Amino acid sequence: MVEVDGKEDAGSNGGDKERNNNNRWRWWGVVGAVIAVLVAIFINPWWHSHTISFLHKPYLCSEDTCKYTGIVEDCCCDYESVDDVNGAVLHILLQELVATPFFRYFKVKLWCDCPFWPDDGMCRLSDCGVCECPEHEFPESFKTPSLHILPKDDPVCQEGKPEATVDRTLDDKSFRGWVEIDNPWTHDDETDNGEMTYVNLQLNPERHTGYTGPLARRIWDAIYSENCPRYAFGEVCPEKKILYKLISGLHSSISIHIAADYLLDETTNQWGPNLELMHDRVLAHPDRVQNLYFTFLFVLRAVTKAAAYLDQAEYDSGNHAEDLKAQSLIRQLVHNPKLQAACALPFDEAKMWQGQGGPILRQQIQNQFRNISALVDCVGCEKCRLWGKLQVLGLGTALKILFAVDDQGNPDPHLQLQRNEGIALINLLNRLSESLIYVTKMGSSVSSANEPSVEEAVEI
Repeated sequence: MVEVDGKEDAGSNGGDKERNNNNRWRWWGVVGAVIAVLVAIFINPWWHSHTISFLHKPYLCSEDTCKYTGIVEDCCCDYESVDDVNGAVLHILLQELVATPFFRYFKVKLWCDCPFWPDDGMCRLSDCGVCECPEHEFPESFKTPSLHILPKDDPVCQEGKPEATVDRTLDDKSFRGWVEIDNPWTHDDETDNGEMTYVNLQLNPERHTGYTGPLARRIWDAIYSENCPRYAFGEVCPEKKILYKLISGLHSSISIHIAADYLLDETTNQWGPNLELMHDRVLAHPDRVQNLYFTFLFVLRAVTKAAAYLDQAEYDSGNHAEDLKAQSLIRQLVHNPKLQAACALPFDEAKMWQGQGGPILRQQIQNQFRNISALVDCVGCEKCRLWGKLQVLGLGTALKILFAVDDQGNPDPHLQLQRNEGIALINLLNRLSESLIYVTKMGSSVSSANEPSVEEAVEI
């Protein structure tokens, strides 16, 4: 206040009182607005969950690494529980399971028949390599001639990059299929025909092949831009997010495996982890790591939901002891008490497709995923195509299990799987489990901005 001759100026005193009153009302107005926002947040469940997650990022950082914490978005388990049960139980079981004869052999059409870019014949590329297995090594039931398999001595198979060549050596085993039924979520015809061949996955690990550049980028660009564009920030509808998150999580897993088993020196044939590549493509991007966890839990839920079917399925590769082992491992996996205690419901599919527009939205996403599965035929690298097809079929099998409907659009309780679908599903879960092990061991490097990133094209 301003004093005049030792007395308070009456006019100034009145103006100050008015200003104080105005300031007081402004302050109460701000407080009221904050209270209103907080009430709205806690009343509205969507705003509550998304605003809290926005204010509290799902990772804690110290020095150069981040540890993920809290509930995985759109799932029912937290990061810590996933890491614990995966490291202590699931990873060990899955590693044993995929090494058994039944889950080792995958039926696949490797010939290039791209429906989008007919000028990209696979065998015009330097990374091509399809060398037929000697016929006596095929099981009797699969000795169907193929018009599209190159003979073993074809020079196209030996263009200086053996790491891109699929090894077709098979044990002399017999197989018995499950059912002959195509997956409605995928493009491929899964029934036996002359274009299909069996591949030993243990002899063809998912790793670096040298397949990069514009052709690989074009496939990923088409997958993301045309079939699963990134959902808008604050997207309410989980169905619109699910496809993007699944593909992003799969993409992250593929990138991790490429970086984990990388051809560091071609002249000396030195293989090893490329930590810089793993950091740049996945670990430095929190959203990619989070989508990897989401995809793992989604596929894990499909496996546990199909527990009764997988438990009773016939595992017959002609090796009785190994087949008994496979069935025992499956039962340990789907009925594991530690998994039930840590994460009884990895993903709640019952929340999906609610409302009148649910069936239409489900059909739309199914069509988009079918397009993605067709795009894998455009991959110009045989080994990349092998693992791309297997993992896309595995993801399509998970979608089929969780979202199967009958002719009237009602949930279909009568699950039927192809043998190849079961193999793809378990091998995909193993791939994702391995990727989480790498993430857990290495930690996730701090991104400078920690903002959602734009997916980059890498090998598939």
